[in-house]
Amino acid sequence: MKIARFSHGETIAFGIVDEEEHELVVLKSDPMFAGYDPTGERVPLAEAKLLAPVIPRSKVVAVGRNYREHAAELGNEVPAEPLIFLKPNTSVIGPGDAIVLPRQSERVEHEGEVAVVIGRIAKNVSEADAAGVIFGYTIANDVTARDLQRRDEQWTRAKGFDTFCPLGPVIDTELDLERGTIETSVNGVRRQEGRLADMVHSIPALVAYSSSVFTLLPGDVILTGTPAGVGPIVDGDTVEVTVSGLGTLSNPVRAAG
Repeated sequence: MKIARFSHGETIAFGIVDEEEHELVVLKSDPMFAGYDPTGERVPLAEAKLLAPVIPRSKVVAVGRNYREHAAELGNEVPAEPLIFLKPNTSVIGPGDAIVLPRQSERVEHEGEVAVVIGRIAKNVSEADAAGVIFGYTIANDVTARDLQRRDEQWTRAKGFDTFCPLGPVIDTELDLERGTIETSVNGVRRQEGRLADMVHSIPALVAYSSSVFTLLPGDVILTGTPAGVGPIVDGDTVEVTVSGLGTLSNPVRAAG
């Protein structure tokens, strides 16, 4: 099932995506908390603006160097344990929203990723029980000011600017992780491609590890790492991250005003 958060007229709502009819089945409330209770209304997809499908209540947990080839392309070893860091929820934007290049950086890069959306309070969850706290999956772009990342001793500034965490277009509650693929293109030219099964640390392992450090709350998001091929984005570019079965997250790139 695919869930969208969208605006239509003056209203922001959640809906189930009816792909055959190209419509949104409008729900009474956020299904993460209230279940799948329809209002009886349907909205054509063409008339809706898709928004970030979730606004993390407390945090975005991101994972570095979780694909071997990406770690190698930046001259790094694969960590024995997941390498985690945080992005603020103010970095989240939705499909079609602009990634704004900060004045402080001269090299901003894309990092297409699959994101896990947490659906229940989770603390010290085992890998075996991880599926029970996952609401679904969406697409993310872990936008990074690479020059600042190399300059700073930690990654908060490089990863945390406003607009540096595009999410969307929908949440899929049943994504095929074993056969799924991910691809990132800039202006229609493919730069990244990988298989979700090639993650060094699996999604259950990432949920278990993260929840051993801090409590995960409903709506929190875990970014699962990016495959090789990261590269620069500049003013006027369009970045598209595509995950098989989930869709495409597209965002324009703009210089700071």
